[in-house]
Amino acid sequence: MPASILKSSINRDSKDFQNNSRQIIELLTEIKNQEEIICQGGGAKAIESQHKKGRLTARERIAKLIDPNRHFFELGLFAAFEMYEEWGGAPSAGTVTGLARICGRLFMLIANDATVKAGAFFPMTAKKVIRAQNIAIENKLPTIYLVDSAGIFLPLQEDVFPDTDDFGRVFRNNAVMSAMGIPQLTAIMGMCVAGGAYLPVMCDHILMTEGSGLFLAGPALVQAAIGQKTSAEELGGAKMHSQISGTVDFRESNDEACLARIRALVDKMGAPDPPIFNHSKSREPLFPAEEIYGIFSGNAAKQYDMRDIIARIVDASEFEEYRAEYGETVLCGYARIGGWAVGMVANQKKHVQTTAPGSDQKRIEFGGVIYTESAEKAARFILDCNQNRIPLIFLHDVNGFMVGKDAEWSGIIRAGAKMVNAVSNSVVPKISVICGGSFGAGHYAMCGKAYDPRFIFAWPTARYAVMSGDAAASTLAEIKLKQLEREGKKVDEKAKKELVESVRATYEHQSDPRYAAARLWVDAIIDPAQTRDALIWALEAAALNSEIREFKTGVLQT
Repeated sequence: MPASILKSSINRDSKDFQNNSRQIIELLTEIKNQEEIICQGGGAKAIESQHKKGRLTARERIAKLIDPNRHFFELGLFAAFEMYEEWGGAPSAGTVTGLARICGRLFMLIANDATVKAGAFFPMTAKKVIRAQNIAIENKLPTIYLVDSAGIFLPLQEDVFPDTDDFGRVFRNNAVMSAMGIPQLTAIMGMCVAGGAYLPVMCDHILMTEGSGLFLAGPALVQAAIGQKTSAEELGGAKMHSQISGTVDFRESNDEACLARIRALVDKMGAPDPPIFNHSKSREPLFPAEEIYGIFSGNAAKQYDMRDIIARIVDASEFEEYRAEYGETVLCGYARIGGWAVGMVANQKKHVQTTAPGSDQKRIEFGGVIYTESAEKAARFILDCNQNRIPLIFLHDVNGFMVGKDAEWSGIIRAGAKMVNAVSNSVVPKISVICGGSFGAGHYAMCGKAYDPRFIFAWPTARYAVMSGDAAASTLAEIKLKQLEREGKKVDEKAKKELVESVRATYEHQSDPRYAAARLWVDAIIDPAQTRDALIWALEAAALNSEIREFKTGVLQT
């Protein structure tokens, strides 16, 4: 069968390649250093305290649980980054979530980190657990909870307790997942108190280690409420729940025994439904992934060919480009990643010369901008992928939709609405990678967070906002200056410059991928050279859900 093999003739010795590589590697180094600090949780003393109790930390438990020599693909590592500092911070929101293989089977893992405020739930902790559960629901991923939590962080209870994306949603999701037939196992490996006690009891299997506690109210609260004096062990220890209440299925002597039992149970689970997506043997790309560092430019004024990026992600660098000569600022095409057939929608950052519709006039279309023709092409391509059960991959580096008289006369709003409609109603798995800018309505059309991607990843170079920092700084500063003028205040050039720089600094900070990851707008910040690996994890997870609802778009403006 003929295949279109992407060609690539980059110059690794060029100044641009060297500069691009250096900038990304510096960013990656900074982020990796921050990740190492986050992974220490509550710090050395808190880890030592956990060990003195005879317990492992969350990350130690996960390392012993997953298959030997296999990778743990962590999600939400930067959750709560630079948040809750008045309370001493909450590294990774006090919980660890991600994908891993256990006895060869893919699982979602959710583990409380008791070194962070005794595993208490901050607002972002609840949202992180719910995001992990939602990923499990969308992909029918069996889920394992390693529970070691003191419950809600009481000083912030109003932001943890009541809403649809707060603490109670966790238990609602437990029930929904159970009804969907998604396997759930829970190991109580420390404290599990108050409302949190419902989580394990709503799962298929409940394990509990000696020295752990499971109760709706601890001894002190019981005494205060009803005057009854009792020990923690008598009230809700592993022995009581295994012999008297009958709540626990397996009582284990320690963490190691408990983790071994989980593996034994997983080993006996029935096989998942066969995938409905096309899969063949995986083939490596023809070009080194590390070359992405030098190809990609985070400078909005610089051009690069997105095909060079795609060539280092897809199997055998084969890409069947759809309508290659039409709407060229958005690339669409069919490929395989890790053997999985996919449709790819990617912003092209090269300027292209084309002919204006309805005339023979030549014009230049700017890379990273979605024009009427490219929006219509992408919408049609997305419809095709849904018709043929092909998962969609979106690679973002988008400034937004084209503006101006020519764009409006060409029907840019109508074409953009068509693309947004197709993305919104798409029923095949969607996975987004924010490589560079992802601004304004372009972010929406390229399947931003609000459009239900199964996974959304970001490179360290990602910028995630309504508009670019320079544009926002100029706009916001102009508004502020006019406000000051109305108040009769004069602002000299130096003060104007300082105001613009201050606004730009704030805006740049808020558009940084770490800011987005802290709020779970992205699931993970990934090394660009590991984009292929991240997509394979996501596609393997998506393949576990063999149900696709009927595809309908409703009214399309034509």
